[in-house]
Parts: sequence; C-alpha cells; structure tokens
Amino acid sequence: MELEFDVKIDAAALYDYMLRHTFNSPAGILGSTVGAMGIVAFFMNGAAIYLIMGAVILGYLPVSLWLRAKRQAQNPVFKKPLHYRMTEEGVFVSQGEEEQFQKWEDMFKAVSTPRSLILYTSRINASVFPRKDLGDLQTDVIAMISTHMPPAKVQIKA
Repeated sequence: MELEFDVKIDAAALYDYMLRHTFNSPAGILGSTVGAMGIVAFFMNGAAIYLIMGAVILGYLPVSLWLRAKRQAQNPVFKKPLHYRMTEEGVFVSQGEEEQFQKWEDMFKAVSTPRSLILYTSRINASVFPRKDLGDLQTDVIAMISTHMPPAKVQIKA
C-alpha cells in the first residue's frame, strides 16, 4: 500500500502543533498548574494579585505560541506545499527538488488533535498533517500509521 498527498503548513497548523507539543510537556503542564493554582488562590482568599498572576501565566503561553506560529509561517519553507508519500518502508517528504526519507521504525510517536495528525520524527520534530488537507485520505493515513508503528507509539483519535 502506498499513499500520496500534499499539505500546506500555515500559521493555524503550526499553532495547533505548538499547542499540543507545549501543553503536553512537563513545562507546559507545570505552567498550567501554577496558573490554575493562582486563580484558585484568588477564590480562596480574595487577593487580586493571585487572579492577575494566574491569568497572566495561563494567557501568556497561548499568545506567545500564536505569535511564534505567525512568524514561522512566513518562513519560505512553508510557502509551498509539502508532498508526502507513505510506503511500506517509511515516509518520503519532498518539496521541489529536495526529498527526505524516514523509516517507520525510526518514528518517535504519532498523535492527533482535532485539527491535525502529528507524526513525530524525534522528540521535538514532527510532520504535521492538517486534517483539512487530508480530506478523504485521513482514514487511510491513520491506518497506514497504525499498521507500521507499535500501538504504544500511536495516540490517534479519528
């Protein structure tokens, strides 16, 4: 079985990836916990400083990630669509004359968000497949990933 599709990475797709990646990291979880604790502390003792602190901590990260995604989307690499070819051996990605290949066994993990499928090639690098670009191939892409990666590495919800 072989699948081919093109994806266009825009600011929204980058933001979706960054949110998922950041808020599932220890630093993101800690930041969210501290922000939530600040708001809880406000309700427990009424000191406005806790509300302000909690709101700033909870609001800062999503806003900064959106600004970073907008800035990264201006990168020339994201101006043209990426062409993906999934085979039994692995995933080929090409843009223009340049092509890279990643074996299935070298993939780190696969996850999903409501907007994207994310195939991590390392702890921090990933291929992002916006669901809107996959269209009818979405189910086939999920099946291909699930077939070639160990179940413990696949956390995709259809």
